[in-house]
Order: sequence, then C-alpha cells, then structure tokens
Amino acid sequence: MFMGEYRHNLDDKSRIVVPAAFRPELKDKFIITRGLEKCLYIYTMDDWNKIVQKLETLPFTKKDVRTFMRAFFSGANTLEIDRSGRIVISSNLKEYANIEKECVIIGANDRIEIWAGNEWENFMNSYSDKISDIAENLFMDVSL
Repeated sequence: MFMGEYRHNLDDKSRIVVPAAFRPELKDKFIITRGLEKCLYIYTMDDWNKIVQKLETLPFTKKDVRTFMRAFFSGANTLEIDRSGRIVISSNLKEYANIEKECVIIGANDRIEIWAGNEWENFMNSYSDKISDIAENLFMDVSL
C-alpha cells in the first residue's frame, strides 16, 4: 500500500526523487501514465497487469472504451529508479499534468500520484469542505 504526501522538485533533466518509502514496493520496473484530474499515476507491474486484464474485458466497440484506452496507454512508460532514487518524467506527461518544477507525490493505496504543486493545492482546496460528505456517501451502507 502506498500512502503519505511528499514534496520534491523536478531538476533540469526532468528527474524527480521517488520517496524512499515507495521504492521497495516499486521493485525494478514500474509503469507511469496519465492519471485522472491532471496528475500522473505510477503502478507496480503487478497492479498494472491487473488493470490491463480488467480493461481487456471491456468492449472495444464502445467509443468511451477506445477513448479511455488511447489516453491511458499512449501515455504509459516503463520506468526504473536510478542509483540516486530518481525517475525521468517525459515531456508529454509533464505537459499533461502541468508539471514545471514543484511536485507533490502522494500514496493513493494501489498507486502513486504525481501532481504539480499548484494543481494539488487547487484540488485539495476545492474538495476540503466536501470530503466528509463524500465519505458519508461512500460508506453509508458499510459498517466500519
């Protein structure tokens, strides 16, 4: 499980440090791709393969399926962490997520998300008053 919030900056070569707490679970290779809400998703190879298996069950004759798959897979890259604990973010992914320098890296259970610092602040500000209502709606039929 990935959890926590970390702040790092991209260097001049588009590299960013992967938090040390996340590195063991990522192992040798992992996948980065476009996420939802203008962030990037990082998946372990095992979790990526589970998503691929689920997506393969969707009917390609549906336009929404084709559109989502194009966006999701065209942005996907296999990455490795270098000896200094960094990864390189491609220019197309940086552009998609509006990443220039300051980044927020969060653990989101089965994935890591990378956000431009200002995009993360905007997201949190727009949802901070709604989180308790969202939680109530999600868990209204579940006893914790």
